[in-house]
Amino acid sequence: MLFNSINFAIFLPIIFILYWFVANKSLKLQNILLLGASYFFYACWDWRFLFLLFFSTLLDYFTGIKMSEAQNLNSKKFWFWLSVSINLGFLGVFKYYNFFAQSFTDAISNFGLNVNPWTLKVILPVGISFYTFHGLSYVIDIYKDRIKAEKNFIDYSVFVSFFPLLVAGPIERATHLLPQIQSKRIFDYNKAVDGLRQILWGLFKKIVIADTCAIFADDIFQNYSNYSGGTLIVGTILFSFQIYCDFSGYSDIAIGVAKLFGIDLITNFKTPYFSRNIAEFWRRWHISLSTWFRDYVYIPLGGSRKSNFISIRNVFIIFLVSGFWHGANWTYLIWGGLHALYFIPSFVRKKNRQHLEFKVINNFVSRVKYFFDIILTFCLTSFAWIFFRSKTVKDAVIFIKGIFNQHNFFKIQTAKTYELNIRPLLFYIFIFLIIDWYYKNENVVFTYQNKTNKSLILKYLFYSITVVSILLSIKNQATSFIYFQF
Repeated sequence: MLFNSINFAIFLPIIFILYWFVANKSLKLQNILLLGASYFFYACWDWRFLFLLFFSTLLDYFTGIKMSEAQNLNSKKFWFWLSVSINLGFLGVFKYYNFFAQSFTDAISNFGLNVNPWTLKVILPVGISFYTFHGLSYVIDIYKDRIKAEKNFIDYSVFVSFFPLLVAGPIERATHLLPQIQSKRIFDYNKAVDGLRQILWGLFKKIVIADTCAIFADDIFQNYSNYSGGTLIVGTILFSFQIYCDFSGYSDIAIGVAKLFGIDLITNFKTPYFSRNIAEFWRRWHISLSTWFRDYVYIPLGGSRKSNFISIRNVFIIFLVSGFWHGANWTYLIWGGLHALYFIPSFVRKKNRQHLEFKVINNFVSRVKYFFDIILTFCLTSFAWIFFRSKTVKDAVIFIKGIFNQHNFFKIQTAKTYELNIRPLLFYIFIFLIIDWYYKNENVVFTYQNKTNKSLILKYLFYSITVVSILLSIKNQATSFIYFQF
């Protein structure tokens, strides 16, 4: 069930009405309703994987209790490693087994040996990377004595499978989400309105920008050998906006939907394309994943507390693991490795903690430098997106070579421009960037602190234009979100 589908537009109001008008007298009943709605939501993707979701939930719930009740460290370690190994085992089998089997075959073929490996002909369970990380963070926090094990199975199950974040995040922590699930929730009109604003903005990003960018970007990446260097650059830029608006649009809708039920999810994106270096980019892009790897992988490895060599090694590990988390393909590993290479210079010079927030700049020279830092960072991230988007490393390399084709570098043309004018899309991207910049310090767009008549008129004008833009951009069939494949 897609957020941008008619089915979800019917599903959400029904659950909302039942939640606030039928189950509102009982927290337990509200949580049971959320759990049932979440499992129904997941079953709409593929009911056969409900067992995997349930088993993962039951495993971490049971091992969490066993760790809390352990009489000694060895017993605690046993239950901890049992949970971690089974969770990663499921993730490895469904997501990475075929990759390793094929890579092994390719490697030994270089020595003249031919092997036909046994591969799994199964689809990747939707959301497995996300709900597995929910469970892993929970058992790690119990093992580190940061939290106590949850005894209420319903509450814990809602934490793992809460439908707005179930298939593509944000990746929540038990320390943040579980207390909200366990607390009585009273309808907050202002929070619900903020949620609706965020849903509207998420739909705009997904339907108006991401889906339209996809028409051109998909055509260019699939037929890159037919196009000029200038066209390939356009395709790269459009994919950069496609993936940002697609994924951040999903996150906005998820956060907005959660607010309708009185629950706050963590912010997942904060205007990453206005970052002034790669370190800042990763503080603003997929925040829930980058902080997860920081807290549960980077810091346990020693972080930056060790020697420069060990610290740089840890940086490469964290970026390569992040790339591999996105998919079982060498292209994702190279994408992660590129970001590590981008990150290292500022890390070595101890400048990776610069630009922690946006500040008003009055100096003209500083403003010019600010602008070019943003452009450079965007170009670096866009270049890395080529590997992320390409099916194989070979495709990415040929694509990059095509960009520097001097014979037709300045020629920009795609077959799709005959069917769809690209200028309205460029206009929407321009407006999007203005709004993204204007609300760079806010978690919700279209918020107005003053209630003057002028601000109210402007607010509802924004709403109307956004709704009309969405309606004009809707395709015949709802399109899936990119991060569902991860």
